[in-house]
Amino acid sequence: MSHSIIKSILKPVLLLAALFAFAVTSYTSATSANADSSNQSYSKVLKVAKKHLGASYVYGAVGPTHFDCSGFTKYVYKHSIKKSIPRTAQAQYNGTKKVSKSNIKKGDLVYFGGSKHSISHVGMYIGNGKMIDSQNRGVITEKVYSPWWHVVGFSRPATLSYDD
Repeated sequence: MSHSIIKSILKPVLLLAALFAFAVTSYTSATSANADSSNQSYSKVLKVAKKHLGASYVYGAVGPTHFDCSGFTKYVYKHSIKKSIPRTAQAQYNGTKKVSKSNIKKGDLVYFGGSKHSISHVGMYIGNGKMIDSQNRGVITEKVYSPWWHVVGFSRPATLSYDD
């Protein structure tokens, strides 16, 4: 076979091989992304949160044995579904998708304070009007609507799947 015939055959074959490799890489990336989003389950988030019930409150602490309120929510999301959220309660509110009280779901964050611009506390909603939060009594489960808390907003750090 002549050199020019080999070149004319080889060029389209190499092009097809490159296109095939690109298609396989694209499919693998898309499949991995879908697997990651389907692994963002509320049960994983709740499991990590419950594991730390009873941990003590320390201002500025980010875990795993001591937490402040936003250190707790940041830790739970990072260690359950690998979701990074901002460090402080105000920054978490500012940096996550807002939801209305009527659209709150388990795993959403609940914010407390004087207003949406002066947030001083955050907890994670777990359903039935309750949340898990870290406060002066440590990491506990308590009612969202208590006399000592003033709810100012809600946000959804991640879209979660629900097993139940």
